[in-house]
Amino acid sequence: MSDHDTPITEFASVRYIVDDVAACVDFYTRHLGFTVHTSFPPAFADVTRGHLRLLLSGPPSSGARALPDGRQPVAGGWNRIHLIVPDIHAETERLTAAGVPFRSAVISGPGGQQVVLDDPSGNPIELFQPA
Repeated sequence: MSDHDTPITEFASVRYIVDDVAACVDFYTRHLGFTVHTSFPPAFADVTRGHLRLLLSGPPSSGARALPDGRQPVAGGWNRIHLIVPDIHAETERLTAAGVPFRSAVISGPGGQQVVLDDPSGNPIELFQPA
């Protein structure tokens, strides 16, 4: 069964506000193994990886509109998707060679190792290798 055949209700969905939908679709599909589910740039696209559906909402999308109290959703912050990888050092080297910006070096803890990188709009992604 492909991601396109999976009912939308079976995905865990996360919305990221992005500055450039096309650049983010390219980033997630080229570097992190996502596939395009739907794409309507410059407003919106969603990409999937396993049962994760990442909604990429550009400036003209409804998800990026100002809230009733005037606050404007923006890209960035520290909440992030968490992707498990088998070899964090190999992934870090591969992504560094591709010019992907990292927020940190690999950090070790009791549960494993993690590193945080940014998508083209500054949204964080954590790569994690369990101990």
